[in-house]
Amino acid sequence: MKKRTIEIMDTTLRDGEQTSGVSFSASEKLTLAKLLLDELKVDRIEVASARVSEGELEAVKQITHWASENGHLENIEVLTFTDGGVSLKWMEKAGAKVQNLLTKGSLNHLTHQLKKTPEQHFSEIGKVFSKAEKQGIINNIYLEDWSNGMRNSPEYVFQFLDFLATQPVKRILLPDTLGILTHTEVFEFVSQIIERYPDQHFDFHGHNDYDLGVANIMEAVKAGCHGLHLTVNGMGERAGNAPMASAIAVINDFLPGAKISVNEKALYKVSKLVSAFTGISIPSNKPIVGDSVFTQTAGIHADGDNKNNLYFSDLMPERFGRKRKYALGKMSGKANIQKNLQELGLTLNDDELKKVTARIIELGDKKERVTKDDLPYIISDVLDTDYQQKVFVKSYVLTHSKGLKPSTTLLLEIDGKTFEESAQGDGQYDAFINALRNIYKSQKKDFPKLTDYAVRIPPGSNSDALCETVITWQLFEKEFTTRGLDSDQTVSAIKATEKMLNII
Repeated sequence: MKKRTIEIMDTTLRDGEQTSGVSFSASEKLTLAKLLLDELKVDRIEVASARVSEGELEAVKQITHWASENGHLENIEVLTFTDGGVSLKWMEKAGAKVQNLLTKGSLNHLTHQLKKTPEQHFSEIGKVFSKAEKQGIINNIYLEDWSNGMRNSPEYVFQFLDFLATQPVKRILLPDTLGILTHTEVFEFVSQIIERYPDQHFDFHGHNDYDLGVANIMEAVKAGCHGLHLTVNGMGERAGNAPMASAIAVINDFLPGAKISVNEKALYKVSKLVSAFTGISIPSNKPIVGDSVFTQTAGIHADGDNKNNLYFSDLMPERFGRKRKYALGKMSGKANIQKNLQELGLTLNDDELKKVTARIIELGDKKERVTKDDLPYIISDVLDTDYQQKVFVKSYVLTHSKGLKPSTTLLLEIDGKTFEESAQGDGQYDAFINALRNIYKSQKKDFPKLTDYAVRIPPGSNSDALCETVITWQLFEKEFTTRGLDSDQTVSAIKATEKMLNII
């Protein structure tokens, strides 16, 4: 089958900038323009609206200067208006060579917003095109509200297209301005237009108000459109535009007759940079670019991956410059843990693996997530418990009040007998140790001296990281160390202390 080339036009820097609260600086626009064309390899980028501001003019000047030196000038597009040529003068100052002229694609918009007849509107458009040709500017044209035009005034749309067939237009851009179309309507409307105007180039510009953006671009391609407008991370007004990453994956996997130039491996990188520039975070479950979309959480899925990749699909993370991960937490099974151990180069026997799995599930109930960086600490904690437990810290209350010394009330079990004691200290843990010492003194039992106390978290972890407390003790002439692990620093110290009580 001969593949049909589909042009991908990215409008993150223009339509995407209509996202509430988003405004790119000139340097950010230039950086993204370079990345979109040179690394992501989209065919065209729409970078600004004419006449908006001096800052916008400066941004476009910088982009067109770079583009002219790198053979990209005709890949840079600017939104313009039917304003008697004012936008064209702005473009001339900016050094831009391709205009996307905004016009009315529905009779409703034309009648109630412009209050003009079709003939008046077409006459104004013709004059703008004529001036543009004299300036050496390439003409593309938006039919704003085209989707409602096809629904409610198709005779006007076809009258407009009949006029455009006589004009020097390179591309006709068909926007679903309010994101109202279903996929069946997109296919029907685009098919009608392609059949009637086989020699014209048509782009489809989809919005995502019903979350149908990707479905609609699929149907537009099936219907024969020649180009698509997309934005990184689906940025845009209201619910945004059809998202770049999802659309590219869908075209490559489900539309074998379509050929595109976009480099999938750059999608994640560009997505993260746009997120950084805009301050708008990417949902962790956003397809292709979300942080968790290539993470297996359920242990049964990791087990299936070990057995002939049962839970793999065509959406392999390596396609997008990413790696598959296996989450650790209360849903973890042995297979998840083994996958992470393999990455760390660690090996455990079956008995050790069971103990580590049980500990991870216990920790997963307490905190949001356990990371791969936590694993060596968990292993050390679990495998450092080779003793028969006879002493149990059954319960405790730790208090800390301004102007009062911290205090502890402790319930301890030794060989089946329980002891309760309260004490104060310089800190909560010091109060806990004083209460313990009092119990051991009352029972005429030796209590070791604490000689060193160290707290650390796994490297690369964040605020909900596990905390490991390592305490060194001295009893008579013997020195030994115990570890405690928990998401709470004081609790991890108490766990290390409980281990010490059993060792002595």
